[in-house]
Amino acid sequence: MSRVYNFSAGPAALPVEVLERAQAELRDWQGSGMSVMEVSHRGKAFVAAAEKAEADLRSLLGIPDAYRVLFLQGGATLQFSMVPMNLARPGQRVDYVHTGAWSQKAIAEAAREWEVAVVADAGAPYRDIPPPSGWRRSEAAAYLHYTPNETIGGVEFHYIPDAGDVPLVADMSSTLLSRPLAVDRFGLIYAGAQKNIGPAGLVLVIVREDLLERSAPTLPPMLSYARQAEAGSMLNTPPTFAWYLAGLVFEWLLAEGGLAAMAGRNYRKAARLYNTIDSSPFYANPVDEDCRSWMNVPFTLARPELDGLFLEEASKEGLVNLAGHRSVGGMRASLYNAMPMEGVDALVGFMREFERRHG
Repeated sequence: MSRVYNFSAGPAALPVEVLERAQAELRDWQGSGMSVMEVSHRGKAFVAAAEKAEADLRSLLGIPDAYRVLFLQGGATLQFSMVPMNLARPGQRVDYVHTGAWSQKAIAEAAREWEVAVVADAGAPYRDIPPPSGWRRSEAAAYLHYTPNETIGGVEFHYIPDAGDVPLVADMSSTLLSRPLAVDRFGLIYAGAQKNIGPAGLVLVIVREDLLERSAPTLPPMLSYARQAEAGSMLNTPPTFAWYLAGLVFEWLLAEGGLAAMAGRNYRKAARLYNTIDSSPFYANPVDEDCRSWMNVPFTLARPELDGLFLEEASKEGLVNLAGHRSVGGMRASLYNAMPMEGVDALVGFMREFERRHG
């Protein structure tokens, strides 16, 4: 079977060049006679590969020296608990902006032990972003948390909020590496890998060094940013294959021109799809135009009874994983870095033909 265009929100498509290289190296990595999945994570070869992956990531994002990079397990969901656990004292106020399903999950986890203040709430059905002028922030908060891109709802911040002297924390699972980023505006960034970074099973944490001092010594070592940083993310056996593949993705991004080049591609892909939706009475996108996501484009059909047929016929054309999240329905096309413009063109062509036959 020929390769399809995979519009999944995650696990998402990986660059073909990365997959082909991993395939070529799978049985014999660097002349070791073993797969990278079989070598010791503390051996010189893997340590060197891990260090190169971090160096390439730092180069891509321009990460300042005052930040540590952690390659951890548990996905972004574990970070919903680890962030307050490491950055706040028990009972201390933590500020959150609520813009959809993933920020709600982060809020719910933090509320287990800490005083969560929802400083702004876009309100259901979460199709926009509350103006910062109305946010009820506190300078006494341990941090301010927001979700730059709501993967399910397709709502995205196109600016970095001003947090003042309070550390800004961001769940960038769907946006990290899709464009340049001013890392020095943040106290901590975390991102699940399965969008633009690599396969599921890995989460990146970029944390300002001074914030490591907040990690209480009584925390379980695996849940302590300070202990993980001291151990180079190797307190136990890390997800070595995911780390290796992420390193290949970083190399691919550098070879493709870096994040400025990715930003241009991703903007054009999103614009092409949104223009198709907006120019048609048959399709609609519910999100306010000034906060539409580049990465996740939800849309509906004028006749919802055709949803199943749309997905069935799209799949036959090699356009897969277009169903919207089960909580909202409709369609969703995720346009991460590995999705080529050719895939978007194929989707747009299919949408126009489907409309011609059923509109």
